[in-house]
Amino acid sequence: MEKRISVFVTNDLVADQRVHKVCRSLSQNGYRVKLIGRRLPESKSLKRDYQTCRMRLLFRRSFFFYLEYNVRLFLYLLFDRTDMYLSNDTDTLPAGYLAAVVRRKPLIFDAHEMFPETPEVANRKLVKAVWTKIEDLLFPRLKNTYTVCRSIADVYNQKYGIDMQVVRNIPLADQERVSGQPVIQGQGKKIILYQGAVNTGRGIEWIIDAMPLLDEFVFYVVGDGDKLQELKETVHKRNLNNSVIFIGKVPFEQLSGYTACADIGVNLLENAGLNYYYALPNRIFDYMRKEVPVLSSDFPEIRKIVAHYGIGTLIDDYSPEFLADTIRQMVTQEKNKEGFARANAELSWENEAQTLLKVVSNCD
Repeated sequence: MEKRISVFVTNDLVADQRVHKVCRSLSQNGYRVKLIGRRLPESKSLKRDYQTCRMRLLFRRSFFFYLEYNVRLFLYLLFDRTDMYLSNDTDTLPAGYLAAVVRRKPLIFDAHEMFPETPEVANRKLVKAVWTKIEDLLFPRLKNTYTVCRSIADVYNQKYGIDMQVVRNIPLADQERVSGQPVIQGQGKKIILYQGAVNTGRGIEWIIDAMPLLDEFVFYVVGDGDKLQELKETVHKRNLNNSVIFIGKVPFEQLSGYTACADIGVNLLENAGLNYYYALPNRIFDYMRKEVPVLSSDFPEIRKIVAHYGIGTLIDDYSPEFLADTIRQMVTQEKNKEGFARANAELSWENEAQTLLKVVSNCD
């Protein structure tokens, strides 16, 4: 008989590749999956080969959003027919943990990041203190946990005396490495691409600042987030509308078509707390799968991939002049085909999913 597992996140599910891969792997290995998120007015339609549920909420951000989400989710989980819960990130954990205790169901936890260390939280002392207190209270009680990289796992294991495993956010081995028709056009120019959340500390502004020095390039930003409108206004004021193009949020099923068009993939992060310093963003692996050289911040987990396989350039100088010079040099260098081939052969979600399945099987 299939085990039922309820998986929950705070986003609208459309662009969340990691959670989809988790649900797909569980579904393919005999679990009956239900994925729970939220529906926004602008949310795109959703079609999955497992059950989904998106809640309509009154609030979109701030304390009231997290309060409403966790109350609504807790009430939903109280009456949900399931055998176990999978909570994604600290912002879903209050409802997930309480429901697991009340209903005596196993709880699995996936830490996508160090939530109190994200720039949106870390720079607000009271907010950070609240989320840190939640982790201090709940993490020592968690038995089945995993996260996105070894550095974050080590921090949590040492701090809370738990055994957090590592499941990196790597694309499927069978994901196409070459797209069909180009989705975006450089119009005779080289394409610089950023894909992912358009939030604080993602280095998008640094590339925008360098664009006046890069007449032979166009910069595409694929994604949505809190900084999107501000960045659009900046680009408009600086008359860079032809050099910086915002695509908006794209369903992950279509994202690889954009990635394949890029000459350079951007992964620049501010050193704004441990969450970014220890980050291993999935866009690095998306660029890798399409053999797009990566321009990235030189942080520990990122270095383990980019430098080890020789698939990009690591920097710690973000001045417009340095960025422009580096980008020009990157497009003149011969692509490291051998490095990309080795990375793509050795790194896959199928390998990572074995750890996921072991963690979940502990709850059977």
